[in-house]
Amino acid sequence: MFGPGFRVRFRLPFGLGRRSARGPIPIPWNRWFGDRGEREAARCLRRKGMRVLLRGYRTTRGEVDLIARDGGTLVFVEVKTRRRGEPAEAVTPEKQRRITLTALHFLKRYGLLEGPRPVPCRFDVVAVTWPEGRGRPAVEHLPDAFEAVGPRGQFFR
Repeated sequence: MFGPGFRVRFRLPFGLGRRSARGPIPIPWNRWFGDRGEREAARCLRRKGMRVLLRGYRTTRGEVDLIARDGGTLVFVEVKTRRRGEPAEAVTPEKQRRITLTALHFLKRYGLLEGPRPVPCRFDVVAVTWPEGRGRPAVEHLPDAFEAVGPRGQFFR
């Protein structure tokens, strides 16, 4: 399924590590905070035995924060990081649709829809709540949080 020829090129998210003639490019606070939440989410998934394949997969239609492998299942993960409230509530039906389209792009790009057995996929949400003044965030993993959203016949589970 994920043979030796399966490779994903890794890019640092949000231009991290880029430099200008005047030094490092400053990162907006919300991107820095979101990246920090993604790192905590990736750590949580690794502790559960999953292998994180890619962070920040982007297309013109959307982005998937993390792509991981859980056994033979490919997992597309949306990470929501907040200071207060319920981060998972921010994954709206429109956001689910964009994640689905991005996941479909990934599957087509790497030829994972072709062949006798399509790769099983699921969509998870990791909610990271990081209250001010606290050293460690509360991380909640919601496996199989939503179904693929899109036109009929476009995506198969």
